[in-house]
Amino acid sequence: MFERARKGEQALLIQPYAPGQQDPALLEEFSELARSAGATVVGTLMARVEKPNAAYYIGTGKLEEAQAACEATGADLVLVNHLLTPGQERNLEKALKRRVVDRTGLILDIFAQRAATHEGKLQVELAQLKHWATRLVRGWTHLERQRGGAIGLRGPGETQLELDKRMLQKRLESLQARLDKVEVQRTQMRRARLRNDVPRVALVGYTNAGKSTLFNLLTGSGVYADDRLFATLDPTVRRVEGVAPLVLSDTVGFVRDLPHELVAAFRSTLAETRDADLLLHVVDAADELRDERIVQVDRVLEDIGAGDIPQVLVFNKIDRIEGAQPRHDPEVEGRERLWLSARDGQGVELLRDLLAGRFVDHRLRGELALGPGEGRLRARLHTLGAILSETTDENGWVLQLDLPLAAAERLASEPGGHLLQPLLLVAPGAPTYNPDTD
Repeated sequence: MFERARKGEQALLIQPYAPGQQDPALLEEFSELARSAGATVVGTLMARVEKPNAAYYIGTGKLEEAQAACEATGADLVLVNHLLTPGQERNLEKALKRRVVDRTGLILDIFAQRAATHEGKLQVELAQLKHWATRLVRGWTHLERQRGGAIGLRGPGETQLELDKRMLQKRLESLQARLDKVEVQRTQMRRARLRNDVPRVALVGYTNAGKSTLFNLLTGSGVYADDRLFATLDPTVRRVEGVAPLVLSDTVGFVRDLPHELVAAFRSTLAETRDADLLLHVVDAADELRDERIVQVDRVLEDIGAGDIPQVLVFNKIDRIEGAQPRHDPEVEGRERLWLSARDGQGVELLRDLLAGRFVDHRLRGELALGPGEGRLRARLHTLGAILSETTDENGWVLQLDLPLAAAERLASEPGGHLLQPLLLVAPGAPTYNPDTD
């Protein structure tokens, strides 16, 4: 049994494909994933797989080609664009005498590099440990040795593998408990936003479509953005600048065949998407495969329970398309479409107007005078975050209000809430109120 190398940055890529289904785009995306992980691609190998080999996944003839390619290119790492079983991964490593990583392992490695917050690191470590749990044997023979033989340690003992599995299980349970605590905190924040009726908009899309750049432009934040896959992982929620109470969340980008371990580990992150009132589905307009990417993202949204949330397709990066201009298409194939460039700001005002039309125009704004005996209504308005400013005089309080119409209508039906009815009568989009019957 060989000793696996600790490092490996010179990568040979193996792209399996079914007969008649060779797609150069798959290899191109996998190459980008490899570069995002820090590997240098020194060679590629297409492997036709009609029936997966139980031992190696690829055929024995293609395995010999891979051995020759590794020697010729000096590759010390082999990346396979498919999910391998632990046995297949172990057998390939033994045959090639090089570290072998499948697609899931590669994506997990990228996530491990990108996670920045405490929650993100916990999520990635949990996903990695679940993936590694079945791969403990790999290339080490010491895992099969048993303890025992020394004084005080005689008896059947435990194999080192069993000890490692038990330690890994304890770590998994610890991570899960810590993540559950973080999820409770995030859920409480989401409930507070729901309670305050603050509209929620989530950015979704294929990785590297420009979500974080657009997020920074709309919110004035400094979220890390780069032209590479999975540049940011950690969820961020901010208010949209220039648009009255509206929160925008930036979520992890999707990719083809996103590992199930990651979907499970990032459930609290993806909950920001499921709880949104509107999804801004960001698409790289210059990507030749943009239609396919849209379908893949829609599939992931269905998987996480967000398929029924209203969507606006935001075609970003129009600066890379000659002659393209910002525009808003009210509805094409059931979805609004908006064309812009987050990098240079073209068309961003169209997006702000769209958000204002959907959310801001359905708000109650105005001045409300409350007497000293109306403290309960004032407290409720404070709880809802509806008071922009207030002044006091000998007659009580004068409040400047801004809150969603839905919240104002509910409040108007509560004790003391009738004082809001004069404002509701003149609010745009509000139903006509009759003080004698409402």
